Amino acid sequence: MAYPGYGGGFGNFSVQIPGTQIQMGQPVPGTSPNMRPGGYQPGYTPYPGGYSSADDSMWTYFTAVAGQDGEVDAEELQRCLTQSGISGTYSPFSLETCRIMIAMLDRDYTGKMGFNEFKELWAALNAWKQNFVTFDQDQNGSVEHHELSQAIAIMGYRLTPQTLNAIVKRYSKNGRIFFDDYVACCVKLRALTNFFRRRDHLQQGCVNFIYEDFLQGTMTI
Repeated sequence: MAYPGYGGGFGNFSVQIPGTQIQMGQPVPGTSPNMRPGGYQPGYTPYPGGYSSADDSMWTYFTAVAGQDGEVDAEELQRCLTQSGISGTYSPFSLETCRIMIAMLDRDYTGKMGFNEFKELWAALNAWKQNFVTFDQDQNGSVEHHELSQAIAIMGYRLTPQTLNAIVKRYSKNGRIFFDDYVACCVKLRALTNFFRRRDHLQQGCVNFIYEDFLQGTMTI
């Protein structure tokens, strides 16, 4: 395939870090063995049917901030993720990152996220966090330029050095990439690759866009 992020599973590979060998792809709460590179699962309904709120701790976090419509906007999602502690010792997610998280899964363009989408996001965040922690060996909440490039490659994206360099420059601050920016990068990679893939019917890495379609797919992310 001419563009990345769609083959194989999320795990089953290892990355060599100076002084240690870390096996990636170990089970993470909220993920499944079918998680694909870039932190997503095949198809668009990974949580079909009902769910048991009594057995789901995520339901407690979600309903604590959700509106009467059973959905959350970006500000509510930010509060929900902060209260859940999913970012661990890293800084909480910014409002802008939460906006693009919603946009990544907002297939009806409502600007909100339901519980099923929230669970899908939770799985992706856990996979991305596992990847980030692998490189943040000193636990200072950031990684270096070359480590972001390695993390992107580990997720299955096959990008040119020029593209990787542009991404690194976009998401780095004073030579470091912090967890919030790293997640924002992962969200955009997944969302824009999904947007492209849905229009690449022959899976050849080449698409003709209508201007309005292009704007809808890029300006919302």
